[in-house]
Amino acid sequence: MEDRIYREWLAGVLPEEREELLAIGKNPQELKERFALELAFGTAGMRGEVGMGTYRMNRYTVMRATRGLANYVRSLGEAGCRRGVVISYDTRRFSRVFAITVAEVLSAYGVNAFLFEDVRPVPMCSFAVRYFGAAAGVMITASHNPKEYNGYKVYGEDGAQMAPEPTAEVVRFIRENPGYFDVKTTPIADDFRGKDNVKLNDYVTVIGKTVDEAYYDAILKLSLSPELTAERGKDIKLVYTPVHGAGYIPVTTTFRKLGIRPEIVKEQAMPDTEFSTVKVPNPEQAETLSMGIALGKQTGADVVLGTDPDCDRLGVAVRDDKGEFVLLSGNQIGVLMIDYILTRLKERGELPQNGAIVKTIVTTTLADRLAKSYGLTVFNVLTGFKYIGEKIKEWEASGEYTYLFGYEESYGTLRGTHARDKDAVVGSMLFAELCLYWESRGKTVYQRLDELFRRFGYYAERNTSIVYKGLDGMQEMANVMKALRARKVEAIGDQPVCTVKDYLTRTAVSQDGTVEPIDLPQSDVVYFELADGQFVCVRPSGTEPKLKIYVLVYADDKAAADRKADRTMAAIKEILA
Repeated sequence: MEDRIYREWLAGVLPEEREELLAIGKNPQELKERFALELAFGTAGMRGEVGMGTYRMNRYTVMRATRGLANYVRSLGEAGCRRGVVISYDTRRFSRVFAITVAEVLSAYGVNAFLFEDVRPVPMCSFAVRYFGAAAGVMITASHNPKEYNGYKVYGEDGAQMAPEPTAEVVRFIRENPGYFDVKTTPIADDFRGKDNVKLNDYVTVIGKTVDEAYYDAILKLSLSPELTAERGKDIKLVYTPVHGAGYIPVTTTFRKLGIRPEIVKEQAMPDTEFSTVKVPNPEQAETLSMGIALGKQTGADVVLGTDPDCDRLGVAVRDDKGEFVLLSGNQIGVLMIDYILTRLKERGELPQNGAIVKTIVTTTLADRLAKSYGLTVFNVLTGFKYIGEKIKEWEASGEYTYLFGYEESYGTLRGTHARDKDAVVGSMLFAELCLYWESRGKTVYQRLDELFRRFGYYAERNTSIVYKGLDGMQEMANVMKALRARKVEAIGDQPVCTVKDYLTRTAVSQDGTVEPIDLPQSDVVYFELADGQFVCVRPSGTEPKLKIYVLVYADDKAAADRKADRTMAAIKEILA
């Protein structure tokens, strides 16, 4: 079968693309890897290595997916076509080419396209969908994955990642027209950098500065200490790196408007499709922030901030009590932001009685305890920022709660409702502010985090992934999850299991056998609730053969918490083996 599809591609691609296919023609394993499967289009869109083939990201997989999206928008009627689709992209290989391809396909099918003139981050794409009242949005990105990857992320009309129901409709339209080489396009010239509100044809409008300024106006209103940043921002001891990504201009522009003057890692400021200064453009990792930390040591900085290529995730390193830089986890970053937001809102007399925090089920329960100490409600949702976006939409309609902050342990946060996905531009702004705020009160960020730990317990987390190789990887991972569900787990190491929550069956079974329903959507997740808000969670990745394991425990001191976390992680790995 792979041979037949391969020959179809040889005949269908452009002459300059054929060379890549000819080079793999005598490699059966490579042919199988590229042609045995198609890139799955799910609720997060699609993602894969860049290259020729049905299981790769290329112009043809992008065109095919976009035809499905165009037909979905056309199904909404003339109004849907007029409202159109926003298109943004990051600094990865072929991101601009793929974005232009999306616009060319939409145009050919009579759907308006609003195409950014140059790279923009995820939050600005989400914002623009709402700004234009668009029917959908497309962000070309593979987030913080290695340079070999790219992806196609789809947004719904509310600016959140597209919900399952409309996604299923897009998939249906893709399947109704499964060909790769019969997609219509209306070619457009790639000469529109720096332009704004300019039409390239009847359907494609280039957007830029006007949307940017509207975005900045929206997020600057979220500043909680504007007087402090105006007075002392120029003296801040902070380093920022965009890691060659789309965050450089929006983050530094926001800092400048607030009066914040950070040091910039110049070697990583400009876009680079190869991310040549790092192994992986993931600011969650120490190696990725190493140049920022080196500059921090050189300049005497207290904090290093880094954003990933599409600027939806924020990594942070701070100085500890010994003066050495340490990386904060996504959980710790989020807790510090919640602490700062609630502290300032209370001081300003702006803390609403119906305020709510939203986080994912695998995010630290320290956030729950902190928020509840202010009398606020905490909502736990499934992994995926679209579920946080759904809560914002729900409360806008009902007025039952006031959304204050949402975050997930994987370094994504959102303050404000201007966007419905993670926003590391706002995250960078808030973290810079909280650094200045606690410094003005004689504390470092590390000291403030330690105060929270001493108050609520020293939390330790261990997150890891088990990767399954090859085409059978997804099935092997599914078998592991099936075996886990069939096993009665009463303890994980020396930690008794209080309740087992299976989000696939949407049931929670307690130690005494009591069964209660789970009021969340179905998802392939097994969650072991331990005592006092501690947990172990196992879930497959939605886009790749990677089994994710989350451990969260706490103790009276850091060393004990670390030992407990290590023991618990070793125990769950043994259960899964």
